[in-house]
Amino acid sequence: VQLQASGGGLVQAGGSLRVSCAASGRTLRSLGVGWFRRAPGKEREFVASVNWNGGSTVYANSVKGRFTISRDNAENLVYLQMNSLKPEDTAVYYCAANREGYDYTDAGKYGYWGQGTQVTVSS
Repeated sequence: VQLQASGGGLVQAGGSLRVSCAASGRTLRSLGVGWFRRAPGKEREFVASVNWNGGSTVYANSVKGRFTISRDNAENLVYLQMNSLKPEDTAVYYCAANREGYDYTDAGKYGYWGQGTQVTVSS
């Protein structure tokens, strides 16, 4: 499966942005999907994940209450709605998928990765 993240951009602190993860080559329907990000000079970190049917989600403490992950299996899309954005949310955001269908937080459990989309939050 090929994944492509999109929807990034420049937003002011306190604003909102929604990034999307689209799949091609196979359906996302049975796959668990996660969002990760890498800020300049920092390690990649887990942001949020959702299991195959959307019934279970996990969030990093740093985004809990501000970000929402959701999926539309009919459209083969996974979304990350980001509200109350902070400058420290600035990063390249990547989506990833795993065949087990779980909402893993460990990047090593994801076998499919897409190219990232840049999110920049200005102060």
